[in-house]
Parts: sequence; structure tokens; C-alpha cells
Amino acid sequence: MAVDYTVIVVYLAGMLAMGWWGMRRAKSKSEFLVAGRRLGPAMYSGTMAAIVLGGASTIGGVGLGYKYGLSGAWMVFTIGLGLLALSVFFSARIARLKVYTVSEMLDLRYGGRAGVISGVVMWAYTLMLAVTSTIAYATIFDVLFDMNRTLAIVLGGSIVVAYSTLGGMWSITLTDMVQFVVKTIGVLLLLLPIAVVKAGGFSGMKAKLPTSYFDPLGIGGETIFTYVLIYTFGMLIGQDIWQRVFTARDDRTAKWGGTASGTYCLVYAVAGSVIGTAAKVLYPKLASPDDAFATIVKDELPIGVRGLVLAAALAAVMSTSSGALIACATVANNDIWSRLRGLVRSGGEEHDEVKGNRVFILIMGLGVIGTAIALNNVVEALTVAYNLLVGGLLVPILGGLLWKRGTVQGALAAVIVGGLAVIGLMAGYGILANEPVYYGLLASLAAYLVVSLATKPTDERVLAVWRDRLAGQSPELPSEPVPAHQ
Repeated sequence: MAVDYTVIVVYLAGMLAMGWWGMRRAKSKSEFLVAGRRLGPAMYSGTMAAIVLGGASTIGGVGLGYKYGLSGAWMVFTIGLGLLALSVFFSARIARLKVYTVSEMLDLRYGGRAGVISGVVMWAYTLMLAVTSTIAYATIFDVLFDMNRTLAIVLGGSIVVAYSTLGGMWSITLTDMVQFVVKTIGVLLLLLPIAVVKAGGFSGMKAKLPTSYFDPLGIGGETIFTYVLIYTFGMLIGQDIWQRVFTARDDRTAKWGGTASGTYCLVYAVAGSVIGTAAKVLYPKLASPDDAFATIVKDELPIGVRGLVLAAALAAVMSTSSGALIACATVANNDIWSRLRGLVRSGGEEHDEVKGNRVFILIMGLGVIGTAIALNNVVEALTVAYNLLVGGLLVPILGGLLWKRGTVQGALAAVIVGGLAVIGLMAGYGILANEPVYYGLLASLAAYLVVSLATKPTDERVLAVWRDRLAGQSPELPSEPVPAHQ
């Protein structure tokens, strides 16, 4: 294992070095939070793929393949579909807005007053996303070093917090690009073919497993529909995803770079399900499907290759964790804390804002590590996060982009009614039930439509600024949203 240990240690040291390098570049708010909005197609597509394909997509995707066969690809597949939809239909307009958060977009579209409430919902989502990613370190370090769960979370989380705090989005972008390459080599080019060969090829797999393992819809139509509702739509509105869209240097990069990332996700989804299916042939009686990835890596791969594939799993977790962390800190600072304090920031305070955002990443990072140590059920935490996100924010965000008649009162009603409905229904039906997001989304839509139609249309001057921003005809906002008409 010495060679494997060396590969992992070198990889982790490289992450910290890139954090230090990123610190030297992040001299302004724009550089720190959105990499100066300067990423080209190659860097943009690689880092976008890295953030959406985290530990759940890698370890969880293989686990679903172990449990359901090829239809286990649907979870990650719907993530790819969401990224494709975002890139083709919305990313160019989102990039032209030149904002930093989803809540700033809502304030810009509706004329203010939606930011704090929507910011709280988005903060809860990004926090839980960061927490669930951080918990995954325990699985990987347990395989590597037989390490205590708490120590594993502290070690992995501290490395991510360190490079994210130092260089912000520049550090995260650089590390994510490396993580994308490591993931591609480790999972697609090494683990996938080795697993299939060890399992006797596709003919051997078919001979040893039930036919349901090779049914594309074997996981069930209702489950697939729920995945679409949660993950495909979640990709359209998450702060962690939008913040990457904001890094694109132009419309074309956002659209076509994102399309390439989405296509990569579809391939990654199928690969994970095939690896999981192969693991079912090799280890038919594992205690948990989520053990499939670590088991096949530990037992079937040669020395050195095993270290690289485990580094790929670590890369997957780190990319999502760091992306969620900076999103969480950005929302906490820009959408909640600064607004509650009534701060009016100007362009001349860029250096101070970098320091402020750096402090928030550190604070949020420590909170994420502490929560990850205390929390046990990852699936429930992630389900709560996505239910709140989709149930509370999907309607006002897409409504603002697609429907001129939507008003700020309708948006606030949608966030509040949808969010409360989801929470109440989770309490009644159970956290993992499908009904909360179904009915919560319908309640949010009804509230948005009824309240918007019952209230005065958005002031035309606000809409004029919105249209100019969508067309890329206005400079970047210094910090504050357009005030509502008095």
C-alpha cells in the first residue's frame, strides 16, 4: 500500500499548493468569487463536470448499479440532463446577468425584497450539500488508512477549507480541473474496464445476474420521475451550479462548455452503473450497496492503480465539497449577513470584500466539518436539501426567467408556501418520501400564479433594467440589487 499512500499524499499536497497559488490571483471580489468571469471552454467544462459529479455520483452511483444494475445510472443521468438543459436554454442569459448569487438575480428581476428569504433557503441547501460531501471522506480514508470517522472528516474537510479559503474560486477552479482529469483516468479509463474484465465481461455478467439488472427502467418509473424532479430541476437553480456559470468568459463558453459537461455526466452515469453491476457479480453479498466502490477498488486493482482510483474518489468528493462550500459562504455573506446589516458596498471596497468572503468561507467550513461529524444519515440530509431547493425556489427562479407577469409578492409567496409545504409534508410522510417534493412544488406554483396575478405588475423600469442585463447591455452591479419602485 506504500505506493497507494504516496499517490494520495502527493495529490492532497498538490491541492494545498494550488490553494496557495490561487490566493495570489484572487485580488478582487470578482476574482475571488467567480474567477474573474474569465474561464474558457476547456477549463469551464472540466470544472463544471467536477462539481456536479461528487461523492454521491461516484460512490452512490456505483452503489445504485450494485443494487439495480444498469438502471442505477438514472440518478447521475438526470444530473447530466439537468446540466444540459441549463446550458442549452438558460446559461447564456444567466452569465450575462453579471451577478454573484441566485438571490441577486431574484432581486434584479423582481425589484428587490426577495433576497434574504430566498438566501436562507439557498444557504440551507448549500450547507447540507457541503456536509454530505464532507461525510464521504470517512468512507475513503477508512479504506485508505483504516482511519477513525471523525479524524477522516476533519482531515479531508480541513484540506478543502484551507485551499478554498486561501484562493476562493481560483483555487477551487484549479483543483477541480486536476480532479476532473484524475476522475476521468481513475474511474472511466481504469476502474471501468478492469471491473468488467474481472466480472467476466458483459456476457459473464448477464449469465450470473437476473435479467432485471439489464433493464434500463428496472429501477422504476416513479423513482426516475423523482430523480428528474429533484436532480434535473435542482441543476437549473442551485447556487453551486450558477456560481460556476458566472465564471464563464462569454455566452458561448457557458452554453457549449456546459453542454460538453452534461454529455460527460451521461457517460459517467453509465460507467458507474456498469461498475456497480460488475461488483454485484464479484461480491454478491455486501452489507451495503455503497460499499461496492471501495470493495472493488481495494480487492481487484493493482498497487498504484488502486491509489489513483481512490484519489479519483477523493477528487469527486472534494470538488463537490469545495463548490458547495464557497456557494454556502457567498450566500451567507452577500445575501444574508450584508443585507441584514444594511451594508451598502461600493466598488472601492473590493479588497475588504475579499477578506470578508474569505472569513465567511472559513466560518462556514468549520460549521460544515462540525455538522458532518454530528450527522449520521447522509441520504436524509441530502433529500431535505434538494426538497427545500426545488420546492421553494424552482418556481420563482424559472418564473422570473420565463414569465413577465411574475411579481415579487408572487415570488415570496412561492418560496414561503413551497418551503413550508415541503417541511410539513416531510414531517407527515417521512423525509425520504416522494410526496413532499411533488405537492410542495405544486403548492409553490399555485401560490406564485395566484399572488402574481392578484398583485400589481412589476414596475416597467425594473423590467427594463432586467432586459438590459439579460441582453448583456449593462455593466456589472457593484453589489446591491435594483430597488423596488416607491
